[in-house]
Amino acid sequence: MAAEVNNAFDVAFFFADTALAENEYLQPQKLQGLLFLSQAYFAVAFEGRKLMPAVFVADERGPLEPNVYIAFSKGRPTLDADLFLSSEVEGFLDAIWRRFGHMGTDKITSMTKETSAYSKARNRAHRAEIPLDEMRLSFIRAEKTPGVGQVVKPKLYRTQSGKNVTVQRWVPGTKPANGNPE
Repeated sequence: MAAEVNNAFDVAFFFADTALAENEYLQPQKLQGLLFLSQAYFAVAFEGRKLMPAVFVADERGPLEPNVYIAFSKGRPTLDADLFLSSEVEGFLDAIWRRFGHMGTDKITSMTKETSAYSKARNRAHRAEIPLDEMRLSFIRAEKTPGVGQVVKPKLYRTQSGKNVTVQRWVPGTKPANGNPE
């Protein structure tokens, strides 16, 4: 399955840069929680699509992407990363940050460890892989996490007359939501 971004480091750098811009220290475990939440919510919001080509495992500390964890364990690594994400991905990650970035590491870790996806993988084996389908199902059910509508809200704009309009991505060859061709 193709992913929306080239690698998990692109997403990790987005969160690291956002935290730095807001003068906030981003602990490695909090970064892992944000990556896990991003992957799961993206799969829910975008019909099973993968945000990043990443494998999360059920570690005793919580879900983590081992490659990113090792790379960031001693601070921000020096890597060539694509710091120019699509506006769709950047908007999505910004929504994740706005919803969870203010939370403490313990709160995010607790939330992610309480998902059924993490629990099932942890019961299978130490550091067992957490499948994307199980992550998606956990977050669709919003068992111990906010629903996707509370995290990723549609873009809402107003016309010059004050009427609300929802902005949607244009897909060539499809009709607008109201069924009228423009």
